[in-house]
Amino acid sequence: MKRVLITGMSGTGKSSAIEELVARGHQAYDLDTPEWSQWVDTDPADTLTPTQGKDWVWREDRVRALLSKPGDGTLFISGCAENMRRLFSMIDVIVLLSAPVATIMERLAMRSGGYGQIAEERNKVCHLISTIEPLLRKSAHYEIETTRSVTATVDEILRILQ
Repeated sequence: MKRVLITGMSGTGKSSAIEELVARGHQAYDLDTPEWSQWVDTDPADTLTPTQGKDWVWREDRVRALLSKPGDGTLFISGCAENMRRLFSMIDVIVLLSAPVATIMERLAMRSGGYGQIAEERNKVCHLISTIEPLLRKSAHYEIETTRSVTATVDEILRILQ
């Protein structure tokens, strides 16, 4: 089974891409949910966390079990967490989703729930884009800008995997 990680900063369209992949019949999981990830306490001085004193990390045992499942085809996972690098050896392809900051800010402001709804969180996302996104870019095999429709983004993900 081919294992594909779709990653990127908040508001780049990771969850929307996973929803579209599921709608098309693919095996796909959004890891940015409490089933797969959790908030953990961190040093309040750490400026690279989404929330002061808290970081969002994958539940490694659960994600490792998911990635270890045998099967045919492609398994898609999406998410962005401080500890995801520990599981890179189990992932075949990493696709980074990105978008202009103005697009991301607009998307976050329009969310009906979740991280990035309040101005303080959006300001933090701006900071993390400048510090974390370059690190994600170094790990990625491909980068897709998500200013087009979700359908077009998923079409491109599937095209690069062929």
